[in-house]
Amino acid sequence: MGVEHAKLGFRPCFLIQFLYHTSNDEARPLHTNLRRATKAPRTSGWRGRIVGMSESENNESNHVKPALPENVRVRFCPSPTGIPHVGMVRTALFNWAEARHTGGTFVFRIEDTDAQRDSEESFNQIIEALQWLGIDWDEGVGVGGPDGPYRQSERGQIYADVAQKLLDAGYAYESYSTPEEIEARNEAAGRPKAFGYDGYDRNLSEEQKAAFRAEGRKPALRIKMPDEDITFNDLIRGEITFKAGSVPDYVIVRPNGDPLYTLTNPVDDALMRINVVLRGEDLLSSTPRQIVLYRYLMELGIAKEMPLFGHLPYVMGQGNKKLSKRDPESNLFLHREHGFIKEGLLNYLALLGWSIAPDRDIFSMDEMVEKFDVRDVKANPARFDIDKAISINAEHIRMLEPADFLERSVPYLFRDGVVSADSWDALNERERDILAAAAPLVQPRVRLLGEVAGMVGSLLSDADYIPPADDAKKQLKDSAGAVLDLAIAALDSVPESSWRTDTLHETLNKALVEDGGYKPRLAFGPVRVAMSGRRVSPPLFESMEIVGKKITLERLRGLREHLAEIQG
Repeated sequence: MGVEHAKLGFRPCFLIQFLYHTSNDEARPLHTNLRRATKAPRTSGWRGRIVGMSESENNESNHVKPALPENVRVRFCPSPTGIPHVGMVRTALFNWAEARHTGGTFVFRIEDTDAQRDSEESFNQIIEALQWLGIDWDEGVGVGGPDGPYRQSERGQIYADVAQKLLDAGYAYESYSTPEEIEARNEAAGRPKAFGYDGYDRNLSEEQKAAFRAEGRKPALRIKMPDEDITFNDLIRGEITFKAGSVPDYVIVRPNGDPLYTLTNPVDDALMRINVVLRGEDLLSSTPRQIVLYRYLMELGIAKEMPLFGHLPYVMGQGNKKLSKRDPESNLFLHREHGFIKEGLLNYLALLGWSIAPDRDIFSMDEMVEKFDVRDVKANPARFDIDKAISINAEHIRMLEPADFLERSVPYLFRDGVVSADSWDALNERERDILAAAAPLVQPRVRLLGEVAGMVGSLLSDADYIPPADDAKKQLKDSAGAVLDLAIAALDSVPESSWRTDTLHETLNKALVEDGGYKPRLAFGPVRVAMSGRRVSPPLFESMEIVGKKITLERLRGLREHLAEIQG
């Protein structure tokens, strides 16, 4: 037994205490510096951190990248407790990219053991999000695999069996202390409230346990933490050490028998043979607990190996604060509603901690898969910049084939009441003809698909007057009425057979600029407002060709009449 423990990395001094249950938990310093240290990632990125030591005692360590396993197995295991958020998607993306880059396996499971917070609606939204983004998985929910079921709510007996084995082996113990009793003991000993659990129940006698049971108490199960430093080499941050005593014995099963994340997550990883754990920085503090539990699971033959851990940097929002689930910018479906396409959003999320090259921001998912290595992810927090995200999305919209652009735009056009159906094939012939003609005019100018309706709405409408938007009214200077009179007279003389972009441009330029003496901005601004009601629209003369002579003249006259009314 001693040799096996030595292989697992336990120190001899701990073995003596652990095997013979002689440690003095009242006396040993179960520091809670960990809680204070968890604020460090926002400035130091946790690279080379030694948790539980003062800042002056820490030294930056060179990050020597650990070698990845030959057959990489990664997982994505969200809890269905709300709308999918960008941090969740970034985690899924990086795990997926690592699996695809290495030819490994991507496992998708659901951690739904919190009956009060978990919902089937959220579960379905997670599935919808992954399917929309094109993030597929090899084993897990919906596709099956050798290690199912893949929802924790269906694995209760597995956790109960493992918990019992940990208890029987002496790696876990029954804890009867209530939170009030723990707080009272800490107060009596002069320890701060944040001190946490004090190890009181580690060495309860059978008589003491029986007395607690006689009171009607049911025990929680706690894992025994070794009295030693715990060090691991993070794939992103390098070597990290948690000092002895910085992590107290922790609960894995509640008194009512419900297993906690502290048990279910490592057990699932072990049984599903996950050998690379990529997750958010907020879970870094749980790593020493899981390392110790993994040692015990290996000793019991439940786990075959210790996984490698990599903790992805925080995603920061406005004001340099951690992006919260409640922040609108974190809502994945809100971004889709605004008109992000999956290629643009995934490209931007990939940049939150990783880059394909120092001077390149735009790339496809195929290119990401070719280059991605989680060991190249930066430890420093990444800021979610919505303007940059929109800019990158615009680039990907421009790269779409025109037919693809139109098909993706139609649901937004239908939502905004611009077309009669929510799919391209269901549109009428007039709508398809106008959109096909408008696509090359609009596609280079929109950043989000939600902007398409504003650009093409006037082209699809047969209205003879479009009320100008507030910002468009600024284009209507005192000369607008006279400009419209000249434009109407000039265009009325253009025959239907010559109603083409080049002819319209030549006609209006001569009438308004050359003969009328107006500068182009003053000349064409009122005409643009009449045609679209907007300050920014598709190219003016192309738009006039698309809607035709009749509607063009009706709109020019409509705005002219409106100006006459308001001018008295």
